[in-house]
Amino acid sequence: MTDVRQTNSVVSKLFRSEQGGHEQVVLCQDRSTGLKAVIAIHSTALGPALGGTRFFPYASEDEAVEDALNLARGMSYKNALAGLDHGGGKAVIIGDPVSDKTDELLRAYGRFVASLGGRYVTACDVGTYVADMDVVATENRWTTGRSVAGGGAGDSSVLTAFGVFQGMRASAATRWGEPTLSGRRVGVAGVGKVGHHLVEHLLADGARVVVTDVRAEAVAAIRERHPEVEAVADTTALIRAGLDVYAPCALGGALDDETVPQLTASVVCGAANNQLAHPGVEKDLADRGILYAPDYVVNAGGVIQVADELHGFDFERAKAKAARIYDTTLAIFERAAADGVPPAVAADRLAETRMAERTPAQSWLAAGGVQDGPAALAG
Repeated sequence: MTDVRQTNSVVSKLFRSEQGGHEQVVLCQDRSTGLKAVIAIHSTALGPALGGTRFFPYASEDEAVEDALNLARGMSYKNALAGLDHGGGKAVIIGDPVSDKTDELLRAYGRFVASLGGRYVTACDVGTYVADMDVVATENRWTTGRSVAGGGAGDSSVLTAFGVFQGMRASAATRWGEPTLSGRRVGVAGVGKVGHHLVEHLLADGARVVVTDVRAEAVAAIRERHPEVEAVADTTALIRAGLDVYAPCALGGALDDETVPQLTASVVCGAANNQLAHPGVEKDLADRGILYAPDYVVNAGGVIQVADELHGFDFERAKAKAARIYDTTLAIFERAAADGVPPAVAADRLAETRMAERTPAQSWLAAGGVQDGPAALAG
């Protein structure tokens, strides 16, 4: 039985905390397929909420709701700073994607997405892939991240990694005066969908790369292609490995009260969402002189790609938009220095300013976009 006190804590966050303010949270259940999912819509101020679907074996339903709330809020800020006409949303499916994922379950989930009538546009995330989005799309018009054969853009991790690399170049320019990682020692934690592409960019730029991953096969695949890449046993060993740059590219919460004091890197820039375990970590990083590139700024390449899919995907157009992450990251560092605040605070302020400038009445709702499908909504 769910602990009432835990449920109340989630409700309190939703309605009362500064981290809340979500417009809508949908709990989804389909007994015939075993689907249990949460769809969280944080904001539609700039347009329909856009964010991926995470498939993960959460320890509890409350943990799943909490993750959906945090991720949805992050998407609002990410989409705002990426210059997209989209609000923020996120979905999580509770379960093991290896053993619990079926086409029937994905279609049931797709029907819940359809029930929102375009307020939420979904895509891939941890535990879901292009082939999964093709299945989800059979039940609704508001699914991106589909295969090229299915009318989509394909793997969004390509531009996610490209964007993180642009953010890392901006970090290098700010920290060392040159927008290159050449000769720098960069540690990548997590070399899955995004991380392995990031490694390729770093090696091409002349960086010395150290990696780790909970999956030994992922590390082996990297080292088979690039024997020069160093591997360490775990994240603890990585953050102590004499790095210039630390790139968290796995799950969130990578920067906490335990890890920050151990960091050897002077720059943190990675693909993982919600890297700061709690408010205050951004100040701890700044106090140690560590330059933090806000995760939702630098990892926006993937959402830029799937948003472009709604217009009839053009890879070069999407890549050009993702390349602007370099300029956005530089602007945030400059704003942070001018205001005397950590970069995460400066990024939040810029995103909140953009969201405050437009309301649903001024944007997509005014055009009656809910009925028109994603191509019309994204304009």
